[in-house]
Amino acid sequence: MTKLLPFIQHQCKWPVWRIEIDGPGNIIFLEVRNSGDKLVSFTSISLDSGIVNFEGLTTPERWLTGIETAFDGVLVLHNYQSEKGPAHKGLTAIDGLSGKTLWSNYTLAFDHLSATGPVVYNTQIQPPKLVLADIKTGGTVRTYQPVIDVGFNNHILSPQVLPAQAFKSLPPGVDAYGNTVDYLEHNNFRIVSLHTFLDGQLKQHLYIFDDEGGTVYHDLLQSDIQKLQPEAFVVHDNKLIYLKNRSVLIVLNLQNTVL
Repeated sequence: MTKLLPFIQHQCKWPVWRIEIDGPGNIIFLEVRNSGDKLVSFTSISLDSGIVNFEGLTTPERWLTGIETAFDGVLVLHNYQSEKGPAHKGLTAIDGLSGKTLWSNYTLAFDHLSATGPVVYNTQIQPPKLVLADIKTGGTVRTYQPVIDVGFNNHILSPQVLPAQAFKSLPPGVDAYGNTVDYLEHNNFRIVSLHTFLDGQLKQHLYIFDDEGGTVYHDLLQSDIQKLQPEAFVVHDNKLIYLKNRSVLIVLNLQNTVL
C-alpha cells in the first residue's frame, strides 16, 4: 500500500482567515491575520512547484483589508469601509509572483469574477454600471456582457455531507462523533473529514483511503476544539488542500495512480 505524503507543508506565523486559489495562474493565496496586533499579511505559493513567491506582504492599511479574488496570476485586495461592518471599498491588484502592486482604484468595487476577468463597478455612479476590467491594469475593457462574460468555473471540488452511520470504512477503534462526516471521492481515493470525542477532547481528523479501504493518509487537523468544525478540505486540479491547526497549509497530490 502506497502512503501519501504532503507536497506542500507551509507554516504561517498567524492563523489563516482565507484561502484563494487562482486556477489560471495555479497559485494559492493566503490571508493571514494577527488579531492581537490588528495586522493582516498575504502569502503566495505556487501550486506547481510549492515555491513560496512571497510571504508577509502587507499594505498601508494594516487591518481593514482582505482578499477579494485572484485570477491569471493577480491577487486582488479590497479595503473595508468600517471595522464594524462587512462592506468593501476600493481595489488593489498585486502581482502574484513578485508581490508588486500593479494598480489601485479607490472608487471601484468588485461584483464577481467571470471567465474573461473581474466584473466591477464605480461606486460613485448610480445605478451601478457593470464593466469588465483588465486585471493587469485596472482599466475598463468594455461594458459587461453576460452572454460573453459567463461565470468563472474555479474547478474546486468540495466534500458532500454524509450521515456518520453511513460511512463504514474507518479504521478499527475510530468512531465518528456527531451526525455527519464530510466525504469526497477523487480518482482512486476516498477522502473523509470527521470528529472524534475521547477522554473529554473533541478533535477533527482527515483520512484518505484507497479503493480497497486501506488508509493511505491520516492527519489530526485540530485537537481540543470547542465545537464541530465546518468542511476541512477541497480538491483542485488533483490536489487536496487543507489547513492544520488553522495555520499550516498542506497540499497533497492525488494523481490517478493505481495503488
